[in-house]
Amino acid sequence: MTLQFSAPVEILLVEDNEDDIELTQLAFEKSRMINNLHVTRDGVEGLAFLRKEAPFTDRPRPDLILLDLNMPRMDGREMLLSMKEDPNLKRIPVVVLTTSDARDDIVEAYDMHANSYLTKPVDFGEFAKVATQISDYWFALVKLPPNGLDQVTN
Repeated sequence: MTLQFSAPVEILLVEDNEDDIELTQLAFEKSRMINNLHVTRDGVEGLAFLRKEAPFTDRPRPDLILLDLNMPRMDGREMLLSMKEDPNLKRIPVVVLTTSDARDDIVEAYDMHANSYLTKPVDFGEFAKVATQISDYWFALVKLPPNGLDQVTN
């Protein structure tokens, strides 16, 4: 069964590990959700993508961000803080998708207003299940803010 959307779901993956990028791409290709998976490799690129700065000026606003915590230049924690402090970005849902299952990392991510926290499985079959669960939960059950809200301020 394929979930039905009026347009492909736009997902931004912020991840520096090539194996994890490939695994995520394969998992979302196998998921029931029609999607466009965009990749940036650290928080600096991720914020540039979200703010439509060069070279990302023509990229769409993501419906969901999958964010790794440990990356070079700007890690996921710094990116998450910057996003949640920006009135134009703070409403985009963020799922922390990382290998860390440390209690402190989980608590810190939620304290910084992550919407969800998932530990990356290393097995492809398990990762494909995670991709399906993300699509089922985030795009079938959760009411997301419309894209027009990216210019709303509080």
